[in-house]
Amino acid sequence: MKKNLIILFLLINSLSSHAVNLIDNEHVNAQKDCFSWIFTSYDSWRSAMEKKYKKNVKSDEQLAKRMSWFDANFGEEKFNKYKANLSCQTFDYDVDGTLVKGYVIKPKQADEKLPVLVYNRGGNGNFGGVVFGSMMHNLFPIANEGFVIVGSQYRGTFTKDNSLDEFGGKDIDDVLTLLTFIPDITGADDKRIGMYGASRGGMQTHLALKQTQQVKAIATIAGATDLLKELEFRPAMEKVYKHRIPEYSANKVAELEKRSVLSWVKELSPEVPILLIHGENDKRVSVNNSIEFAKALDSTKIPHKLVIYPGDNHALQNNQSAANQEIINWFNKYL
Repeated sequence: MKKNLIILFLLINSLSSHAVNLIDNEHVNAQKDCFSWIFTSYDSWRSAMEKKYKKNVKSDEQLAKRMSWFDANFGEEKFNKYKANLSCQTFDYDVDGTLVKGYVIKPKQADEKLPVLVYNRGGNGNFGGVVFGSMMHNLFPIANEGFVIVGSQYRGTFTKDNSLDEFGGKDIDDVLTLLTFIPDITGADDKRIGMYGASRGGMQTHLALKQTQQVKAIATIAGATDLLKELEFRPAMEKVYKHRIPEYSANKVAELEKRSVLSWVKELSPEVPILLIHGENDKRVSVNNSIEFAKALDSTKIPHKLVIYPGDNHALQNNQSAANQEIINWFNKYL
């Protein structure tokens, strides 16, 4: 009798675990609730961060400042709201034999299918990987307004070999593969797909659109549109390019032009409107990238909107909520 009860418990647990998966696709594995482990509650997350901060500060005063910053940027009320309203899972998927990690976020309660946004992160390798804090800060506010968000960490990120990222090379396949999962995401409307990216993610967005017609509108935040000129503005990026981009040393100009939408702006579809958002005082990606791109879009008659926040930085520290609202309005209009 006891053995039968154990088997029944395991069967029920297995079935319930499968039932809560947000993506019903055989190529998607290891789906795991974002609100698990230390993220089960705000207190447990906060306690874990406090322990982490303690290792890097020299006084109780410094620790108090960090925890005050943490509460101001996140906060228990906000955490509980998103946990109540949103479903969120991380997952693994295969792209031509390469393990890639991704995530999906969606409102729990919806009477109809929702538009989908493919989000392309910035950074390279593990740097800029989408962890829970960045989800809560950047993605949860948008998903909470009625969007399904799916994104890739890009190949190698958070795996044993983070050297696989080619910064606009094979990793574009990691983005495109997500499109094949959208019909299998619970509550997702695969006829209303948008795409947006921040920093390097802007480049990823344009490169992905060269290979698909499924995306109806896009947005970029602090995106680099001319990587050669960007090197003059920020020479330190050469280290990233040398490390990430195959054949960079032998074909520098060609490889950077391949990744620069301004080099092939005439190939863009006039049917896909583009929102450009940038901080005027961005020290990582010059605001001129968005300004010059907007001028090129004017000349090619591609519908677009340019939003520049005076004095703001790469992360739009002073205008995060306003930028989120621009993104929400943009995709509500075109999806």
